[in-house]
Amino acid sequence: MVDSPLFMRFSRLLVLLLAFSASFAANPPQQRPNVILITLDTTRADRMGFLGSTRGLTPNLDQLAKRGVVFERAYSHVPLTTASHSTILTGTYPQFNHVVDFGIPLSPHLPYLPDILHHHGYHTAAFVSSLVLDPMDGTAPGFDRGFDVYDAGFRMRPRGMDRYKTVERRGREVMERAITALKKRPPGPFFLWVHLYDAHDPYDPPEPYKSKYASQLYDGEIAYADDCVGKLMAFLLSQGIYDGALLAVMADHGESLGQHGENTHGVFLYDETIHVPLLIKLPGNRDAGKKITTRVGLVDVAPTILRGVGLNIPSEMQGEALFGMIEPQSATHPANQDRPAYAETQYPHRAFGWSSLRALRKGRYLYVQAPQVELYDQGADPGAAHNLAATSKAVSETLAAQLEEFRSKTSQTVLELAKPDPEQIQKLQALGYVASDTKAGDTAAVTGVDPKSRIEVSNLLHDALLDVENGNYEHAVPLLERTLKDQPDMPVALMQLGIAQAGLRNYGQALEPLEKAVKLLPDSGMGHYQLGLARFETGDWKSAAPEFEAAVARAPRWADAHFSLASVYARIDRVPDAMSELDTTLSLSPNHYRANLLRGRILSLQGHAEEAVPNLQKAVEVQPDSYEAHAFLADAYAQLGRQLDADRERAEAERLKPPGP
Repeated sequence: MVDSPLFMRFSRLLVLLLAFSASFAANPPQQRPNVILITLDTTRADRMGFLGSTRGLTPNLDQLAKRGVVFERAYSHVPLTTASHSTILTGTYPQFNHVVDFGIPLSPHLPYLPDILHHHGYHTAAFVSSLVLDPMDGTAPGFDRGFDVYDAGFRMRPRGMDRYKTVERRGREVMERAITALKKRPPGPFFLWVHLYDAHDPYDPPEPYKSKYASQLYDGEIAYADDCVGKLMAFLLSQGIYDGALLAVMADHGESLGQHGENTHGVFLYDETIHVPLLIKLPGNRDAGKKITTRVGLVDVAPTILRGVGLNIPSEMQGEALFGMIEPQSATHPANQDRPAYAETQYPHRAFGWSSLRALRKGRYLYVQAPQVELYDQGADPGAAHNLAATSKAVSETLAAQLEEFRSKTSQTVLELAKPDPEQIQKLQALGYVASDTKAGDTAAVTGVDPKSRIEVSNLLHDALLDVENGNYEHAVPLLERTLKDQPDMPVALMQLGIAQAGLRNYGQALEPLEKAVKLLPDSGMGHYQLGLARFETGDWKSAAPEFEAAVARAPRWADAHFSLASVYARIDRVPDAMSELDTTLSLSPNHYRANLLRGRILSLQGHAEEAVPNLQKAVEVQPDSYEAHAFLADAYAQLGRQLDADRERAEAERLKPPGP
């Protein structure tokens, strides 16, 4: 029985299993590689040393490139921050994921790199540097899916406040936050996404970059961002994380800097904004120093990362893992096979009512689908200065058909289209984006006004918007008037003109453009709100009330709109309604200075001093230099017989009291 063949086979199997178990205990399976994703906002490819620049701006990125794989012809698919990051993180084209503009929700049904990694045991953290990627505040809804930590927390920039403490963070602070989190990370693999917004306009690098690059501040921003990347690389090396990690660094899009007439980005699809830096450092620094000349897209990043850490790529992802190019011996197709690159922008239509644009890069050509078709031979004309569409009609028609076929194959309409709400519009305008309440509809249609014929209007409006944000109303008004002379029915320009006139206290002059803007966009919560403010300031309180009511109906989470409605209710003797709106304001924004001040004052005047004190104390805490807050708190203390407290607050109020006329 003991010598039976069956027993012998079982014995051999048992020996093998025991040997395997011993080996497993001595050599446990390796942890999946850590993944670090760095996205550089608004960063041109031609500023990178590892892509041939001689400006000397990127020594740290150049060192990283020596240990990684450089993709010399990488392309963005949409020249807008939120939309491009959606493509990077989902591995899908904008026509598939529908995140073509700011504030459009990222569908939970899309494949999403952070979520996939999280479900496979990765600890996930994001550190972003701009309100435009803040999912908590409505400008990038859904982007926090799958993240254990999503460090954002931005807010609107009140007049006079530091930009870098409200709508944006400098790269050094972002990196410090990320490094602090890495020091406290739990055991197991991690996915870290760091986003640097510094190169986005307005160009304002910190010292010493501001002085060193005084004549080219954009370059100063690039050099500063590179230094920030260097700080993270140094930490990873010091902790022994660097060599075994997969690092992917890329720009979401570039910047025109005046080429083709565009000052910034969002409107055109030329190389200045679509050709982007992309480098990937593989675990163990595998294939270090390799350069890939085949055309690739940012849609390929997520599939490449998943394949690089040994995970399956979801079938919904439309990009392609790039290992076939990196290690061509394992490729099905030749490494130098031409890969077309698609790009689009709906921003011209959504912001200005012009035509959307699409582009296809294939072979040596760049084809731009526009009301006035464009065709460029990029081999002979890399700057896209000579449009060949009229003389090479056969090539144009072929590429047009191929573009339509590609877009048809990569589009889908399962996901509901959405649009930013009025709160998001206001936040985006604070970042210099010409955001509007344009309905989604078929904003991808290539028809109507060609943006090439109106690009100066875009530049004027962009500059005017930044002036309005910074309180330079006198400079903004003529820019807006020039814009409206060219396009008199542009709601965004009309609204900004009204805001600028109100900022100059020309409330009567603000009414006409605001009323026209609301008539053109009756669903615009922002329009109703601004019109309500102008009417309030002219003393027409009863007419202001329905405008604020319309604003809060369209944006129920907008604290300032609720406060403004409360203020007008208080003026027209609807005090119970005013208190209700103040309660709503404070539920949305507990530290709202004006809401605490007004609520406390109303309660004090009603003889409810004990209830008033907490609101007035909060108002003093939020704005300690407020004369009114200290004076009102003194009155409330006096009602309660707290004379020492009342005297202290009254003395402080007298110290802060503004000089009389």
